[in-house]
Amino acid sequence: MTRRGSYLLTAAAASVFVLLNWAFADGLFSLDNLWVSDAYTESTVFTYLMLAVIIVAGIYQAETRTGDQTMQMPEAQPKTAGQTDDPALWKLIMGNVYLALLWLPIRFFIGREWLAAGEHKLRDSAWMDGGTALQGYWERAVAVPDGGRPAITYGWYRDFLQYMLDHEWYSWFGPVIAVGEFLVGAALIVGALVGIAAFFGTLMNFNFMLAGSASSNPVLFGISVFLVLGWKVAGFWGLDRYLVPSVGAPWKAGSLFHHEGVTVMGEQHEPLRA
Repeated sequence: MTRRGSYLLTAAAASVFVLLNWAFADGLFSLDNLWVSDAYTESTVFTYLMLAVIIVAGIYQAETRTGDQTMQMPEAQPKTAGQTDDPALWKLIMGNVYLALLWLPIRFFIGREWLAAGEHKLRDSAWMDGGTALQGYWERAVAVPDGGRPAITYGWYRDFLQYMLDHEWYSWFGPVIAVGEFLVGAALIVGALVGIAAFFGTLMNFNFMLAGSASSNPVLFGISVFLVLGWKVAGFWGLDRYLVPSVGAPWKAGSLFHHEGVTVMGEQHEPLRA
């Protein structure tokens, strides 16, 4: 990745962030809401701060590149009987740290949405003290109107929610959802175990949609899927720069467990490196 290429990539990343906030959020650039004391994460100061972080990260990458450093397309994998290879461009986007800048605006946007949703619930006693807000949500979801279409399409999911209602699971499930949303958002923003955080985000989106709630869930679900796929480099501009090589993956241990590799399932694995 050359210096010029990094600057172009920075401009593209900043543009993606602005586009996401313009298309799928309201008022996140408004100076009237620069600081919102009763909903910190909705303050537009954080929008400008995130945009600044994207630009600074891009400038840093550009200034640490030398003029003769170029980014090469990934080489094709050795052919294995019955095995297909991924396109080179796909492998480049999903696995090249020089292109990790493109994941930063996506992480910030999705993480901000989850953080705001979690903060709203954490501040609301109806979610944190008894879960009455979740109780009302489930009751509306399972209701079958005399005429018209019910909110839930699948009967088995309606029965599942009704079971949780009957056993008053909302009393402890409400705080779990609130804390979970906040933690997913925080992990995505700081880039800590991005693939895992994005997966649990999509899991919540999936359940909300099964319960008949569209809202922003389809958008968040669709974008988060790419964060799951790009887990190796999506958090490179964040804590995953150190966590991924240290922790590794279930099929390849990181340096944290053994400097020279580790035996997993009877096989010797080398540490995973960025």
